[in-house]
Amino acid sequence: MGESETTEKILGDSSEEATSNAYKTDAAEMQKKKFLLEKDDPSNIDETSDTKLVRNICILAHVDHGKTTLADHLIASFGGGVLHPKQADSPGHMDFCSEVSTAARLSDGALVLVDAVEGVHIQTHAVLRQAWIEKLTPCLVLNKVDRLICELRLSPLEAYNRLLRIIYEVNGIVSAYKSEKYLSDVDSILSVAPSGDICDENLELLEDDEEDTFQPHKGNVIFACALDGWGFGISNFAEIYASKLGASAATLQRALWGPRYFNPKTKMVVGKKAMSNTAKARPMFVQFILEPLWQVYQNSLDTDGDRGLLERIIKNFNLSIPSRELQNKDPKAVLQAVMSRWLPLSNTILSMVVKCMPDPTAAQSFRISRLLPKRDGSDNRDCSDVLSEAELVRKSVEICDSSPTAPCVVFVSKMFAVPMKMLPRGEILSNPADDGDSGECFLAFARIFSGVLFTGQRVFVLSAVYDPLKMESKQKHVQEAELQSLYLMMGQGLKPVASAKAGNIIAIRGLGQHILKSATLSSKINCWPFSSMIFQVAPTLKVAIEPSDPADIGALMKGLRLLNRADPFVEVTISTRGEHVLAAAGEVHLERCVKDLKERFAKVNLEVSPPLVSYKETIEGEMANPLENLKLLSGSSDYVEKTTANGRCVVRVQVMKLPSPLTKLLDESSELLGDIIGGKSKQALKSLETLRGNIVEDENPIETLKKRMMDAIESDLSSENAEMDRDRVEKYRILWKNLFKRIWALGPRQVGPNILVTPSRGNSMEGSVLIQGCPYVSDRLGLHDADDSNDASTESSSVTDEMLLREAESLESSVLSGFQLATSAGPLCEEPMWGLAFVVEAFISPTDRQSTEDNSSHHQPEQYGIFTGQVMTAVKEACKAAVVKSKARLVEALYFCELNTPTEHLGSMYAVLARRRARVIKEEMQEGSPLFTVHAYVPVAESFGFADELRRWTAGASSALLVFSHWEMLPEDPFFVPKTEEELEEFGDGSSVLQNTARKLIDAVRRRKGLPVEEKVVQHATKQRTLARKV
Repeated sequence: MGESETTEKILGDSSEEATSNAYKTDAAEMQKKKFLLEKDDPSNIDETSDTKLVRNICILAHVDHGKTTLADHLIASFGGGVLHPKQADSPGHMDFCSEVSTAARLSDGALVLVDAVEGVHIQTHAVLRQAWIEKLTPCLVLNKVDRLICELRLSPLEAYNRLLRIIYEVNGIVSAYKSEKYLSDVDSILSVAPSGDICDENLELLEDDEEDTFQPHKGNVIFACALDGWGFGISNFAEIYASKLGASAATLQRALWGPRYFNPKTKMVVGKKAMSNTAKARPMFVQFILEPLWQVYQNSLDTDGDRGLLERIIKNFNLSIPSRELQNKDPKAVLQAVMSRWLPLSNTILSMVVKCMPDPTAAQSFRISRLLPKRDGSDNRDCSDVLSEAELVRKSVEICDSSPTAPCVVFVSKMFAVPMKMLPRGEILSNPADDGDSGECFLAFARIFSGVLFTGQRVFVLSAVYDPLKMESKQKHVQEAELQSLYLMMGQGLKPVASAKAGNIIAIRGLGQHILKSATLSSKINCWPFSSMIFQVAPTLKVAIEPSDPADIGALMKGLRLLNRADPFVEVTISTRGEHVLAAAGEVHLERCVKDLKERFAKVNLEVSPPLVSYKETIEGEMANPLENLKLLSGSSDYVEKTTANGRCVVRVQVMKLPSPLTKLLDESSELLGDIIGGKSKQALKSLETLRGNIVEDENPIETLKKRMMDAIESDLSSENAEMDRDRVEKYRILWKNLFKRIWALGPRQVGPNILVTPSRGNSMEGSVLIQGCPYVSDRLGLHDADDSNDASTESSSVTDEMLLREAESLESSVLSGFQLATSAGPLCEEPMWGLAFVVEAFISPTDRQSTEDNSSHHQPEQYGIFTGQVMTAVKEACKAAVVKSKARLVEALYFCELNTPTEHLGSMYAVLARRRARVIKEEMQEGSPLFTVHAYVPVAESFGFADELRRWTAGASSALLVFSHWEMLPEDPFFVPKTEEELEEFGDGSSVLQNTARKLIDAVRRRKGLPVEEKVVQHATKQRTLARKV
């Protein structure tokens, strides 16, 4: 079938006109279902009486992939204030990922946009992960399809292969998240196979997997051009071609995607092998959809094109287009007018939303396990009434009960500030108590999950840690508040309403004094709070902030309080030096926060410090034989020894570096470890981890963590020591299992990535008692055998007297405190330690006169200080000395950087990366475009001003996106001094050796913290200086 014949099929006779009109009628019906008419009485949301007619959706995408343009089209197509959508747009920049989290929590479905030219980027990974965590139903929109025609000049078959590749890649990302294969977005983007691995021929023959999330023939994929206002799904063309080809629309919908071909002789849909001329065969999607679309564009925009083609489309599809638009001199404007009416984007999107996305009732039934996980109250039989009422409330949320008698449950995802002048008339002066004189009013961005909410209602405000089974929790974590006003958010405007039912997204006034960032509102006090939201990145960029005029400190503190409430992601703290520290997600986010402080919240001039970069401290540990590394902790004589001031306690410390996978796991599991060590029940742990999205519902979090710890050891074995024989590998495993049975504590702050190991029982000093400690963390994790500790206690009690034994037990907390102090502030620049295991052996000896004069021991603490403090100090100093002895190293944070650069600016881009100490890990050319995509690791310390410098050196042609990736050790020795002949020849005798990068970073941190720094005060002592200017 030739191209002209194909075109005639789509532009042909009156039967297609009838099909087109039928499609328009169907779309109009769907409009009515999606958008609800406002009634004459604006004080009540009568149109929301049926939750089945509501769809709450959010629009998610990478930067500049067309979210805002699409949102504007959806709103503008139903303008005039008569109809309105329940939709939330979200920023695409990684710095504002918190806005994605807050929008996703209140939505039931997500429109994921991907640029057809640029394809999948790092923020696409992030939003897909967020949709998966929040159990949203996603639909895919491949935007900017017109760029494939006008810019890249691809043929229809080439364009089909590109679209197929993008859908294949997006499905791969979602399936990886479903299988929990990757811990982070950076891991997933690095794991994606290069685009060259799958050739177009193989991709073309790929059959759709039934488990794939996005499949065009199922109706959840749209091909669109938001700028020109057109879009289509497979179903649109299936309806058009059904009568012409003599097939049902459902059959055609299945055939119009994938490796399926139309045989014009037999009028059958066949595979490629059944085609007589396979070289010229085109898939049905290319032949029946893309080729007509390409013809319309080419004939409209080319100077020698067929102008009558648009007229035939207008006539055959009975399109109503004003004559002034058709007479426009710009052919692009005429094409846009025709395409936006032939394949209207809003109709297509809304049809997909109605068919593929659930209404609030259906959505809450399968999202309930994420929103309100089931709690087991079998341990609290005294609180059966509380549990039954809480379960009743949960059931109301699950079925989205919108009856007036149902308990009212609302989740507030964030507080946002609105200028007082933006409020509707008549409400600006009413009750300004909670807004103060700042000129800002705080509204709660919320969704009603059950019941009916009305103005003046009194509700309970529940914090995230509220537990209705505990009486003290009801006193600490519950407040009662009266709702002043309810608003519908209409773009930038606010429409007051008297009440709203379950399934609606609204703004609430009157909670400014009760909620800091997010909370659960309930009409019943016996209600579990909603699970906390998960943010994709942490606020890593910190600056110290102070007013230019010290007299404005009060205004600054008030402004910081308002900013902290208005931004769900910002963190405001006071450092140990008394500075006000502002933590943001990145430079763009920080710039926005400082601007808001200056212009809206504090309204004073500010001084912002250079960024405060966090580091970690570790030791050099890349040993060729990991068994030797482990044996350091099992009876080796290689230790550091310290003695307390009174000589009664001798502390010996050994240190070993943990494998990188285990360190990363301990760091990422800090919240879970804190709950386990804190003594929470298994059921509470299970519900908390399900809330955080870390495990699936039927998993035991402790067992999962134990398995991941052993998997981390196995991955370290496989990655670094593949050549070890089987016996040595087994010894390595046994040593690690024994080590896991002896974990006394984690640090710093009891949950960090450093381990304190209990000492071996065989070690002893004559006449002294060893502080045994107890494997508390191993017990909590179920790694320790109970009979081991019993043997230890009986053995030790037979050796020494009871008094010394009791004293040793009482000093266990001092050893723990010393370990926590050491790991929280290392020896290099008082930064936290990273990935270290310590064995602390503290031997207590009796006092010289303890046996004869009991009273004399009371005088020693006066001379040397309290004995517990001496032990604590000795342990801390010994741990630090052990780290220095084992070659201390600095660990810095790295950003994952994704850059897009035209070929002519590659040199400038690489020069910028080199100046920033970046490490390039991948570079490839985007197929069909002049852009190179480069992936690199950039140190956080070198990232400030990176985007501006890149734009300046590449004339604005390059773009970069940064997201936190991981921590990595700097291999340089900060205390390097030349020793070998080669080093002396290269660097001299050491007096003239320039400081390496590690030493410069350490000195910068020490200066900022006010610690002593070794540096030359006089640089040129013998050189004559003169102030005279030589002319």
